[in-house]
Amino acid sequence: MDSTKNFDGLATEYAVGRPTYAKAFIEDLYSRFGFSERSIIADIGSGTGKFALQLLEKGSFVYCVEPNDDMRSTAINELGAFEKFYAVKGTDKKTNIPENAVDFITTAQAFHWFDVVAFQKECKRILKQGGLVFLIWNLRDMSDEMNRKCFEIYSEYCPRFKGFGGGIRKDDIRIRQFFEGDYECLEYDNPLYYDKETFISRSLSGSYSLQEGDADFSKYVEALLRLFDAYAKDGVLHMANKTVVYVGK
Repeated sequence: MDSTKNFDGLATEYAVGRPTYAKAFIEDLYSRFGFSERSIIADIGSGTGKFALQLLEKGSFVYCVEPNDDMRSTAINELGAFEKFYAVKGTDKKTNIPENAVDFITTAQAFHWFDVVAFQKECKRILKQGGLVFLIWNLRDMSDEMNRKCFEIYSEYCPRFKGFGGGIRKDDIRIRQFFEGDYECLEYDNPLYYDKETFISRSLSGSYSLQEGDADFSKYVEALLRLFDAYAKDGVLHMANKTVVYVGK
């Protein structure tokens, strides 16, 4: 199956329901890792621009490389006002960025879809000497009961569900292969808060999620609504979550 098609028709739900990444991580990029207003960054698998927005707000130039037309069009609508935003139709294998053109590469919530060997080769092609790559996820804290209950709902109703973060595991073999074993892992608390509408959008934005018209869609949404009502306080649901980052050359 062509993974670039997995988010066809999901851009609106994605834009509404998906969170941004921990502010402390963004600050570390600029205070510790050398990001600046002069930086040229390639954000690969940029989707609707959730992570790129945080870089653009800091004044950096960002190539947003996204193969899915629906997601990329939404990003253009959301980020088009930023002078240093540049949308590119490309993939992990072929970014369509010139050689040695970028200071840093980021990929948020996307690496688990990539061809590891091809992406590594493409990173070496487009990165300037000494440039860093950041593999980034928002991952739910599974010590939290609400997240475990949510996992059970997805497992019951969604045949394509492999686990949060595309089933990526801590120090996953794909991550070790990509960095050839030489990387640093960083974690930042990033608690999330949803009202009922945004919680449902968050759920429906998953590539694995049932969509309207699928068998058991109504039962699936009803289960999610019951979960929200059981755990929300004053109409707000807290989701324990961390921004997890792997960085290396």
